[in-house]
Amino acid sequence: MLKIYPKEKIRDIGFIAHIDAGKTTTTERVLFYTGITHKIGSVDEGTTVMDWMEQERERGVTITAAATTCFWTPTYRGEDPNYEHRINIIDTPGHIDFTAEVQRSLRVLDGAVVIFDGVAGVESQSETVWRQADKYSVPRICFINKMDRIGVDFKKAFKSIEERLTPNALAVNIPIGAESNFEGVIDLILMKAIYFEGVQGEIVVTKEIPSGLKSQAEEYRKTFIEKIIEHDEDALTEYLEKGKEPNADKTRAILRKATIEGKIIPVFCGSSFRNKGVQPLLDAIVEYLPSPVDLPPVQGVHPKTGETIIRSPRDEEPFAALVFKIASDPYVGTLTFFRVYSGVFKKGNYVLNASKSNQERIGRLLLMHSNRREELDEVRTGDIAATVGLKNTATGDTLCDPNNPIILEQIEFPEPVISIKVEPQTKADQEKLSLVLKKLSEEDPTFKIKTDAETSETIISGMGEFHLEILVDRMKREFNLNVQTGKPQVAYKETIKKKVESEGKYIRQSGGRGQYGHVWLRLEPLERGKGFEFVNIIKGGVIPQEYIPAVEKGVKEALEKGIIAGYPVSDVKVTLYDGSFHEVDSSDFAFKIAGSMAFQSGAKIADPALLEPIMKLEVVIPEKYLGDVTGDISSKRGSIENISDRGMIKVIEAKVPLAEMFGFATKLRSLTEGRGVFTMEFDHYQEVPYNIVQEIIGKISTNKNKSDKEYKE
Repeated sequence: MLKIYPKEKIRDIGFIAHIDAGKTTTTERVLFYTGITHKIGSVDEGTTVMDWMEQERERGVTITAAATTCFWTPTYRGEDPNYEHRINIIDTPGHIDFTAEVQRSLRVLDGAVVIFDGVAGVESQSETVWRQADKYSVPRICFINKMDRIGVDFKKAFKSIEERLTPNALAVNIPIGAESNFEGVIDLILMKAIYFEGVQGEIVVTKEIPSGLKSQAEEYRKTFIEKIIEHDEDALTEYLEKGKEPNADKTRAILRKATIEGKIIPVFCGSSFRNKGVQPLLDAIVEYLPSPVDLPPVQGVHPKTGETIIRSPRDEEPFAALVFKIASDPYVGTLTFFRVYSGVFKKGNYVLNASKSNQERIGRLLLMHSNRREELDEVRTGDIAATVGLKNTATGDTLCDPNNPIILEQIEFPEPVISIKVEPQTKADQEKLSLVLKKLSEEDPTFKIKTDAETSETIISGMGEFHLEILVDRMKREFNLNVQTGKPQVAYKETIKKKVESEGKYIRQSGGRGQYGHVWLRLEPLERGKGFEFVNIIKGGVIPQEYIPAVEKGVKEALEKGIIAGYPVSDVKVTLYDGSFHEVDSSDFAFKIAGSMAFQSGAKIADPALLEPIMKLEVVIPEKYLGDVTGDISSKRGSIENISDRGMIKVIEAKVPLAEMFGFATKLRSLTEGRGVFTMEFDHYQEVPYNIVQEIIGKISTNKNKSDKEYKE
């Protein structure tokens, strides 16, 4: 049975970063030094524990967030068992196409380690994950990795964190040497040099600071102390009046409090690949990142009354947990991952899914070690665990005590920006397709499926070409389903630009009982990215309350059909303010049709517009190719926002329409003789220029005529 740790000694943390910064390599070292594994896994050799999927090992990138648990006593505490902590870790993907994995992980984590490439410093995805951590108010520490790489610059990487992410960054250790001369780190609290010896850097040796680095260390130490004492009145008074610095324990206590409050972001450095600097990072995780009891109690609402409920992170409270991930396992079926926020739950008991209002019995509880499982008898506050066999549970659902229902805050996910057509190759594949797509969409909230009403084609949508490529590959490998795919298509949206009022009246008489539905709607544009809002201000029973949901349903169906080119309508507020009904002939169906008619007629005169996804592009190239690459970006309707230096290379930051970016990888290789790399992520939706709109409508008409002709033939 797993040892029960006090809540103060539990850490729920994640590793987040830009792709290739070294998250998985760092996690593999953590598992080795904490004794969970006895051999260090390698990304290059495809032997990692956390990247267990075939696609991850082949491509050397993390695709899905993996969870594990390990145990650690800070190195300067010796072997004292009183200081051992339990660390629940989630290793997240760095590729922007899998940003949903990062978002849902951050939602349930108490702290995060943000990893940076010491050569590149802050990169585009570094900023994205940082903003996501800000959104969920996650305390974090930084690790400047790859201090052994050619061109590494600790000062420059640290400055990029200060300038682009937070002025609260504070170096807690600094490197001894760099590139091939990187030997260890200087601990600015102990003012000692730390070296890592043994075959795999497992032995931590503390020595005096080399004489050549003493003045540099003292300079960093002075800055460190001055920033620390600002956050403690007693320490500040002692320092100003007596020139006395706080001792190591007091310094750590102040740093811990300030880190949890987000007032300081401690920065560490090392080289995970060379097995140097990971143990001090582990020390920092347990010393400075919060336990479940260090954070405010979680808030939720009662599913029936809507009243606010507060749950403290204690075992004595009623059980409440949030589902943050669904995964298919070939051996046990559907795995449901959840984070426990309060209470204790024992296997064999019933749990209420408050989001879906259904109860289910949980027969198995599992502690996950990546793709390996350990059976549990119970889960407690602060635990990250999984169960199997839940039928109607989705990401973001709340599991709780049936006698004490609560719904915790949902997880929000970005909308897909790219789509492709999929066609099964055989009749057997046809029968299997919908089942497989349903399973994959349950796992991934950013993976959407729809059937084209006119062509009956199956369209799948995701966050990028790589995202969809991986999903199609999974269909083949995991489900033995072969599909043909069409060319990638942009996920355009439509909207309106002016406020209008519109009437919808549906009246049918056919001998017996007729149909009568009559509504007046007010349509107005919303701020970009706000989606859809339906407001009911009907008074005096002009339309009976039971027909209001039908009107909203009709409007939502009309939203999906589009106005200009058949793309979904977004960023619209619809207000139902008037109408009429018939005592006998009115029905849900009639009001649904009336709502749809009113929206469609109103939207056509509300200055409709087509929106396209604009991507944030970062291109890294040798300087001699700068003119060719910037010229190509400009030709793609791109706007270049910044060009900066990163050592001997140039970094171009731009905003470019996604529609222009297909084939850019091949073009960039051609322009830079294979030496250029780029990353791209969704930034915002923007109105499409008129001439491009006409091109898009023309293509749609051509494709429709072609489909109609093929159907008739």
